[in-house]
Amino acid sequence: MPRRPTRTAPVVLLHGLDGSGPDHWQSWLGRQLADVGREVRFPTLPAASEPRLDAWLTALRTALADLPADGFDVVCHSLASVLWLHHASSPGVTPRPARVVLVAPPSPAITLPVIAEFFPPPLSIDAVRQAADGTVLVGSDNDPYCPEGIADAYGRPLKMATTIVSGGVHLNDEAGYGPWPAMLDWCGRDNLAFF
Repeated sequence: MPRRPTRTAPVVLLHGLDGSGPDHWQSWLGRQLADVGREVRFPTLPAASEPRLDAWLTALRTALADLPADGFDVVCHSLASVLWLHHASSPGVTPRPARVVLVAPPSPAITLPVIAEFFPPPLSIDAVRQAADGTVLVGSDNDPYCPEGIADAYGRPLKMATTIVSGGVHLNDEAGYGPWPAMLDWCGRDNLAFF
């Protein structure tokens, strides 16, 4: 049973391609956090089915604009994880979150035309470290959008802590991740480690 959220920092949820429907863990997480009084920002990134990098970066920066530096968390899924890497590599990134979790980012080598302008993502260790107090990766060992595995695709190149969820596929509602108590638990704790 997950621990009850005790952290009070605002949480920004960023969805991937096609958004996060009502049965997705991000939607569930937003409801759970709001129910215990947490501030939740869950912007609908523009043209979610035909994303444009510049438009998504603008929406991300608008969502972060008035948050307290080092006083909020960011939870990204799929393409939003790649969006975060672009944001982190931009000069003068502010405000800076306390923690970021990047869940199931697609492979840097992916060749989906609809998201081509997001790739290859910037994989700058220094940029990621400077963009937040701490960033972790979470992915599965059988994600079809990251066949080489999250550790090889992102963890090792970014020298970043990586949690592997066995059999989690793309860690979305289609893979059974509607309610995701482990993510709610992460949002409720102050430490960075996912498990």
